[in-house]
Parts: sequence; structure tokens; C-alpha cells
Amino acid sequence: MELVKPEIGLVFWTTVSFLILLFILRKYAWTPILASISERELSIEDALSKAEAAKDEMARLTNENDQLLKQARIERDLILREAKIVKDQIIGEAKDAAAKEGAKMIEKARVEINSQKAIAMADVKNLVAELSIEIAEKVLRKQFEHPHLQDELVADLLKEVKLN
Repeated sequence: MELVKPEIGLVFWTTVSFLILLFILRKYAWTPILASISERELSIEDALSKAEAAKDEMARLTNENDQLLKQARIERDLILREAKIVKDQIIGEAKDAAAKEGAKMIEKARVEINSQKAIAMADVKNLVAELSIEIAEKVLRKQFEHPHLQDELVADLLKEVKLN
């Protein structure tokens, strides 16, 4: 029950020790605590002002980036248009060159075909002539196997010679 009803001595000594503790804390701890709180308050204000400055700088940089992006898009579109024009010119020139080269190749092929055709016709004529001679030779040999056919042929030839 002593705790419920404290004695006067306990209250006195508790009060004295509290006052001594309060004096010591005020003299040695209160000033540094307030200084650190003040310093912390200043650092928070400084951080907030820096954050606000950073926010403003970010807004400015974002605006600059947007402008640079717009300008880059305009330049890209211009470059693409120029590249398309150059591409179309190159394709047109290549088509013209290909058409000219194709016409030359066709003409060259036509000349080559005509040349080969003439050579083939000459070969065919020579072959026909050789075959005709061979056939005539075989026919004549067949006819000259019988002596009376030979005499008839000679007589016919002599008649033709005299008439001309």
C-alpha cells in the first residue's frame, strides 16, 4: 500500500531528483536538441525548396524535350520526303537503264537468231543436196543393173540433148 499513498519523503526526493534532472537536461541537452530540431527544420525547408526547383527544372526540361521532339519529327519527315524523292529518281533511272539494256539485248538476240537461222538454212540446203545426190545415185545404180535400162536412159538423154 505504500505505493498508493506515497510518503512525503519520497515525494520530496522524487521532486528534487526531477528538478535536478530538468536543470541538467535544460543546461546540457535542451539547447542541442532545439538546435538540431532547428537545423532539421532548415534542412527540410532547403530540401523542399530544392525539390520545387527540381520540379521547375523538370518542367522546363520536359518542355524543351517536347520542342526538340517536334523539331526532330519535322526534320525526320523532311529527310524521309527527300529520301523518297531520291529513291524514286534512282528507281526511274534504273528502269530506264534496264529498258535500254533490254532493248539492246533483244536486238542482239534478234541478230543472233537471224544469223543462226541463216546458218541452219544453209546446213539444211546442203543436207538436202547431199541426200538428193545420194538418192539419185542409188536410183541410178538400181537402174543400171540391167543393161537394157542403161541403153534406154542413154537414148533418152541423147534425144534431150539434140532437142536443146
